[in-house]
Amino acid sequence: MTERFPVHTAETAPDQAGPAIEQATAAFGFLPNLIGIMASSPALAEAYLALSDIFQTKTSLDATEQHIVLLTVSRYHECQYCMAAHSTTAGMMGVDSGVVEAIRNDQPISDPKLEALRVLTREMVDRRGWPSEETQQRFFDAGFTPSQLLDVLVGVAQKTLSNFTNHVAGTPVDAPMKANEWTPPAS
Repeated sequence: MTERFPVHTAETAPDQAGPAIEQATAAFGFLPNLIGIMASSPALAEAYLALSDIFQTKTSLDATEQHIVLLTVSRYHECQYCMAAHSTTAGMMGVDSGVVEAIRNDQPISDPKLEALRVLTREMVDRRGWPSEETQQRFFDAGFTPSQLLDVLVGVAQKTLSNFTNHVAGTPVDAPMKANEWTPPAS
């Protein structure tokens, strides 16, 4: 954390951030540092939480598939905070630990369908929205639909907001996520 980007509390945040702080606190049982920092821009906090809710409740991707998207984007962007956060929440949601570890270590997932999703997500970010035809076909051959490819974009947008916030702000990992801290490998 820097002086420039304080981790707000309900008492220090701008009034307009109140609904986002209340929503995050109700959802997590505490105010995550990410939302405390985003509260400096109530619009950012609201946008992030809205995308998160939409991704979780309105896309046709299941919890494991959603976490593959969130972790893959965070791994690509080398976001230490989000890797810890989503490794923790993936475990809470029953996502296979082997899937989480594969993504954390930038390794293939043993399940071909889930690996097709990981590859598509990574390529979507790496190629700025231009995944190859081969990657798209492998995704569809694995049983996903064109609608689900577009659903992936919701997760990419959500994680881009948080990953980039954490990069500029140096968001400290919350205590409940410390066990899943992650450091990017040396380049």
